[in-house]
Amino acid sequence: MTVCLLLLSAVALTAAVPVPRALTRAAWPEREPVVALWVWQCLVATVLLCCLTALALSTAAVFHTVRTQLFAPAPPGVTEAYDLSSAPPWAVALTLLLACGAAWTTAMLARELVEARRRRGVTRAHLRERAPELPVGLGPARGPLLVLEDEYPDAWWMPGHPPQLVVTTGALHRLTAHQLDAVLTHERGHARAHHDWLLHLSTALATGFPRIPLFAHFCDQTHRLVELAADDTASRRCGHITTALALIELNQHRGVLSCASSHRLLGERVDRLLEPPPRLDRRRRALTTTVAALVPLLPLLIAFAPGLTALA
Repeated sequence: MTVCLLLLSAVALTAAVPVPRALTRAAWPEREPVVALWVWQCLVATVLLCCLTALALSTAAVFHTVRTQLFAPAPPGVTEAYDLSSAPPWAVALTLLLACGAAWTTAMLARELVEARRRRGVTRAHLRERAPELPVGLGPARGPLLVLEDEYPDAWWMPGHPPQLVVTTGALHRLTAHQLDAVLTHERGHARAHHDWLLHLSTALATGFPRIPLFAHFCDQTHRLVELAADDTASRRCGHITTALALIELNQHRGVLSCASSHRLLGERVDRLLEPPPRLDRRRRALTTTVAALVPLLPLLIAFAPGLTALA
């Protein structure tokens, strides 16, 4: 068991510290933001699986009841292969540390979801005041597209049940038909890819563990890459120039597209649309996606290796 715990720790530290720093310095994520988002998710999954499997093994070593329940279906040889009876003295401290980490992660995720739901409720209440529902029989029910009377040009997708795409009359007046289509396609790209869930996850992990490089970089890069991915969705439908002009027209007065963006990110996005970088070829995209998907299997392979060896 000690070897398994050491290997799990090595994999978790590698995925949490040097790999994220190297990934943030790489140039290819700007060319393939969707693939880059997948790689970041796989890195996070790897670290979380390392912690969960280490927690299961250390808890089984410390508590006999847990060990009995965890290895109940396994033959005696499998239990002996893990050598759980001779747990190292630091196993208790590791179990407590991992259990506290798991509880804190769950609390941060729950807090982020509750806060997001509260913010959506406040926003919907504000929208109901500005665009009240019509009485029954006087008009159709409110659909997925909501137009607000406001000279301030804006457009955003509001997740929830039901989801709604909100556009102000200021945006309708400022943008051409093609530019408006680009903005709406951008926001629908966020909705189809469920970027709001990625943003909630990355924010919760970064808030709960701000000193872990993986989670801090995951949060920063997720906010950046979801915008690049949505830009690509809009540019494929409406063209790079039209999408860039739509961003400029929509943000001349404020310099940002959404609350998650910054002045610098907007400039990078416009430059990227005006001079789009070449995409990776299909083979490299497939290879990167496959390798990233296999990395989270390492903790499971390490955890099950002694048992599989005993059965063989």
